[in-house]
Order: sequence, then C-alpha cells, then structure tokens
Amino acid sequence: MTAYALALASAVLYGAGDFCGGLASRRAGALVVVAVSQTAGLLLLCLLLPWLPAQPTRADLLWGALAGLGGGAGVGLLYRALAVGAMGVVAPTTAVCAAGIPVLVAIAFGERPSTAALSGIVLALVAIVLVSRVPESGKAKSASFEEPTPRGALPPGVALAMLSGVAIAVFFLALARTHPAAGLWPLGSARVTSAGIFAALVVAGRHPLRMDRPTLAVVLGAGLLDMLANVFYLLATRGGPLTGIVTLSSLYPASTVLLARLVLGERLGAWQAVGVGCALIAAVLIVA
Repeated sequence: MTAYALALASAVLYGAGDFCGGLASRRAGALVVVAVSQTAGLLLLCLLLPWLPAQPTRADLLWGALAGLGGGAGVGLLYRALAVGAMGVVAPTTAVCAAGIPVLVAIAFGERPSTAALSGIVLALVAIVLVSRVPESGKAKSASFEEPTPRGALPPGVALAMLSGVAIAVFFLALARTHPAAGLWPLGSARVTSAGIFAALVVAGRHPLRMDRPTLAVVLGAGLLDMLANVFYLLATRGGPLTGIVTLSSLYPASTVLLARLVLGERLGAWQAVGVGCALIAAVLIVA
C-alpha cells in the first residue's frame, strides 16, 4: 500500500512539475526552462543523498545513466512532436506508450496482476488518453493550415510521439532495474546525464539564459517538483509490482489538467472530466 501511495504522489508531483514548466515556457524558451529546471532538481538531489546512505554498484549507476538518456531524449522528442503535431494526438500517444510498454515488459517477465488490477491498468490507459485531449475550443486555430495526411501515413508528430513514449518507458524501466541498496544514486546518475545533455544543447544553440525573477521561481519549482516525483517513483518501484506502480505514476496528466482548472481557471472539457473520473476509479482498482 505504501508503494502505491508513493506512486500516486509521484503522479501528482509529475503533473505539478509539468504545469509549472508549461507556465514558465510561455515566458522563456522551453529548452532553457528544461535545462535550468533539471539543474535545480540535481541540486535538490545532492541535498537528499546524504540522508539515505547507500552502496550503489556500477550496474546501478549505468542503469541510472540509461534512465537519464531515456528521460532526456523523451522530453526532447516530445517537444518536437508538439511543435509539428496536434497536442490532442501527441500527448496521449506519448503517455500511453510510456505507461503501456513497461507494463507489457513486466508481464512478459512474469508479473501477474490480479483481474481487478489489470482492469485498473486498462482503465488508466483510457484515462490518460481522455485527460490529454484538448477541448474543441482550445484546438489550434491553425487547423485550416494543416495539410491532409497521405493515405497510409501517420498524422504529423505521431511517429515522434511514439519514440518519445518509448524513450520515457526506458526511463521508467531502467530506474526499476536498480537495487534498493543503491539508494538515490541512480537518480543522481540519471540527472547528471540528462542535465548535461540539455546544458550542452543550450550552449550549442547560444540560447539566452535571462529570465525575470517570477519566471525563474516557477522554473526552479518545476525542477524541484520533478525531482521529488522521481524520488517517490524510484522508492515505489522497490516496494510494489511494476505494472501497478508505472500505471499510477503515469496518471500525471490528470494532475496537470486539474491544476490548470484551479489556478488558471481553464475549463475542463467533457472528455477530460470523464478521464479524471476514470483515473480515480483506475487507482482504486489497482490499489485494491
């Protein structure tokens, strides 16, 4: 039960971090926002490491580095997919791939969730799709500029969204492969890797790092929330089945949508409201 609570907490924090990152990206470049937030998360992790003594092996650090590569690539591919495709298609495609692949891998390696838990997992995947839908009024005004998709071809951005989902799935799976004795060190290895990638991209592209104090505060908040979510997810994987843990952690879009409703007053679309309800039911089925 504790592991499931940690997984749900990670979903709430992932969603809150994405919400803060989205707000900041409206005022500063997305690449700079990610680079600064990743660095902020690394600093928080450095403060947490001494409180959880550990003896990581070389394998733990390598799995962490692989997780960092997957997470960094996933974010980069997702941003590119969102730039060329419809958000209402790209977001759920990425989220479902990121959640579904680890579940399938875990089942292939012997996990056997109960009927109720399996029903919850399926319902959670449906919830992710529904919550990630963009309300009709919020769909891009550029719809009239969209070129028709050739027959047999994927819509714009979907292939990148799938790759992004696969990369994020690698992040989830790689962290789950680390041992409890490693403590939080695999996250340190992951964050050094991903932060280094984004810092190199910022330097190579000569992106300006200037931002006003309110924006900087939101960016730092995004980084801290994301790192706490990673910590909770890693701890959750060490106390529960991966099928349930990954699914619950992947419900983060519901948190983002609800925060947008509460903080920004954005209206919840009908399908999104249904998705939030499905997410709650799914969580109950998985935990039960």
